[in-house]
Amino acid sequence: LKKMGLTCVSAMVAETTTFPIDMIKTTLQLHKSPSALRVGLEMMEKQGLFALYNGLSPAIFRHLFYTPIRIVTYEHLRNYSSTSSTLSLSTKALIGGLSGAFAQVVASPADLVKVRMQADSRLASQGLHPRYTGTIDALNKILRTEGFGGLWRGVFPNVQRAFLVNMGELACYDHAKCFIINNRVCEDNIYAHTLASIMSGLSATTLSCPADVVKTRMMNQVAGKETKFVYRNSFDCLVKTVKLEGIVALWKGFIPTWARLGPWQFVFWVSYEKLRFVAGISPF
Repeated sequence: LKKMGLTCVSAMVAETTTFPIDMIKTTLQLHKSPSALRVGLEMMEKQGLFALYNGLSPAIFRHLFYTPIRIVTYEHLRNYSSTSSTLSLSTKALIGGLSGAFAQVVASPADLVKVRMQADSRLASQGLHPRYTGTIDALNKILRTEGFGGLWRGVFPNVQRAFLVNMGELACYDHAKCFIINNRVCEDNIYAHTLASIMSGLSATTLSCPADVVKTRMMNQVAGKETKFVYRNSFDCLVKTVKLEGIVALWKGFIPTWARLGPWQFVFWVSYEKLRFVAGISPF
């Protein structure tokens, strides 16, 4: 419970710090925008600075479940299997992927609300009326129009992405940190945490970006009497995206995704490792 509490605090700090980049990334994935810089400037010009934080509350709410579950599950599975220094990278990758997939199933409704509210910001910038006024309103409308199962719309591509992200993030951070310390590049301190988090962020972004694009587009679809879904399932979304926009479209938003995951990883892991030290818990 102590580890889960510390994980929540670290995740909320990291999420709040890097959320504007996530907002720009989501907008790029949903629309044919020319650049991340132009998207950000356009949103601030038309809606103000706080437009970059539209959907922050469900994002933080999501991390109250998602991050503690995946981090603590990974650590327990790793320690149950062996020690961190003796496990192979492939074993760590499998444990990380499974931990992330399980956590994402639990947190998927909050992720859905976050994506919908981020997409609403784009509507507002075009002078259109947003679909939702807030987190509670979004939950109520989704339940009323799409049913309880609608809260898990896009859960399959979401779980796929979570598996890939955590396969790269947790395994790479853990393995890179062990390599750095064992080879005496530096001690188990902020320098080791920074180097490991950089490698972790790049690995996680490369693996997860295609699934992230599919997840975002699937979750943004809204059921209605007069509207039809653009994509039948995640595979259909993948095929149509490649067919209409080319395979490079699967890595749409790669730079802002990496620009967010890198700082997110740094803020999270440095703060989490420091909090563990202060609380008298051994390093991750």
